[in-house]
Amino acid sequence: MKNLFFILMLATPFLAIGNPPQDLDEITKAIGNGDIATLTKYLDESVEIAILEEEDIYEKSDAVNILTDFFTKYKPSSYSQVHKGTSKGKDSKYLIGNYLSGGKSYRVYLYLSVADGGYRIQELRFDKE
Repeated sequence: MKNLFFILMLATPFLAIGNPPQDLDEITKAIGNGDIATLTKYLDESVEIAILEEEDIYEKSDAVNILTDFFTKYKPSSYSQVHKGTSKGKDSKYLIGNYLSGGKSYRVYLYLSVADGGYRIQELRFDKE
């Protein structure tokens, strides 16, 4: 009984913080599917967005509109993650991927912070390759 109690005490903090690796998989899938509804769950209250030559910091609602417009104009045919990393303090993460749409390739950069046991997108870039 003591062992079970000890195991539960150790496991409780991990259960409470969510599952950030699943968050990253969900974010990657959302980009690959042009799924703005899922992506919106991970946007911070203000997000730096750069799409091709346009770059600015937007409130979440404006960011949703801009990303919806992008995914409508540039429907994804595929997306693959090519690199990911973690900051020294482990309080942020970045992802780099390739996004294909209409025979054209775009490099995607995401910068995410850790918040409330999950990730929040701070910056999202789509650069033409």
